[in-house]
Amino acid sequence: MAEQKYSVKISLQNAAEGLSLFGPQDSFLKLIEQRISDAKIGSREAEIVIYGNEHEVEILKQLFEVLLQLVRNGYILTERDIHYALELAKDLRADELLDLFKGEITTTFRGKPIRAKTIGQRHYVKTIKAKDVVFGIGPAGTGKTYLAVVLAVAALKEGSVKRIILTRPAVEAGESLGFLPGDLQEKVDPYLRPLYDALYDVMGPDQVAKALERGLIEIAPLAYMRGRTLDDSFIILDEAQNTTAEQMKMFLTRLGFGSKMVITGDATQIDLPKGKKSGLVEAKQILSDIEEIGFVYFAEQDVVRHTLVQKIIVAYDLAAEKQG
Repeated sequence: MAEQKYSVKISLQNAAEGLSLFGPQDSFLKLIEQRISDAKIGSREAEIVIYGNEHEVEILKQLFEVLLQLVRNGYILTERDIHYALELAKDLRADELLDLFKGEITTTFRGKPIRAKTIGQRHYVKTIKAKDVVFGIGPAGTGKTYLAVVLAVAALKEGSVKRIILTRPAVEAGESLGFLPGDLQEKVDPYLRPLYDALYDVMGPDQVAKALERGLIEIAPLAYMRGRTLDDSFIILDEAQNTTAEQMKMFLTRLGFGSKMVITGDATQIDLPKGKKSGLVEAKQILSDIEEIGFVYFAEQDVVRHTLVQKIIVAYDLAAEKQG
C-alpha cells in the first residue's frame, strides 16, 4: 500500500520573511532539503508549502514555524543555526531554540547580544551561575572558554567578584615557551592569546588594557597560582587537560571565599608527556560525586564554529573508536 502523503502551508507576512528563512541564494533551503530529502518544500507568494510523509512534514512544519518566530523577533539566522535547528527538529525539539534566543547573557562592547547558542551551552551557563566550581569538558569550538570569560566579565561588572584571573598550563601541543622570542611577558602573551581574544570581544581592547593595569584582570600561567588563596575572584583554568594531577589539585585548593572557578578542557587533546596522567581526567573520576561541583559535558552538536569543525570532530572520534 502506498504511503499516504501530507501537506501543510505556513503563511508569511511578506517576501522578506521567505528570503530570511531560505537564506542567501536559497542556501538554507538547500541544506534543509539535503537533510530531509523525501519531503518537498515550495513557496508561493506569501506561504511555504511542505509535502511528504507525515513524520517529515511534522518535522519541517515545526522547523519553519520556530525559524519564522526567530526571524519575526529580529534574529538573523546563520547556517550554523539551521544545522542545529535541524538536529533538534528531528526529535521535534526545535521549539527549545525559542528559549535559547530569548536569554541574553550580556552584550559585546559593540552592543551585540551574547547568547547561549545550544542547549549544552545554556546548561553550562546555568551551572556556572549556580555552582562555585564547574568543569566544562568537550571538543574545540563549543564555547567553553568564551562563555566562561563572558560570565566572568558580567560578574565583575555587577560587583559579585572583585577580579578575574585567567590561567593555562604551560604545555602547548609539544611546543615549549623557551623557544618563543622575547622576555617572559612576550613569551607568555601569544600563548595566552585565546583568553585575550575573548576579553577583547566582550570588553574592547581599551577597557581590557585598563582592567589589566588596575589588577582587575590577571592573566598568568598556572605555575603562578601556587601558594596563593584567591578570594572574591572569578578564576578560569583553560586547556585543563594539560594539567598534571598535582597541578590540578594545587589549582582547585586555591579556591577562596566569594570565588568561582571554571575549569575547561578537552580530554581528547592531551599534550602531556607519555606516562603523565591528565589532571582533568583524574578530577573527573575523583570529584564527580561532590554535589557542589558541576560537570558539564559538551558534544559535537554544541560546536559553534564552522559546520565543518563538527564533521572533523566526528571523524576523529570514529577513528579513535576503531583504534581503541
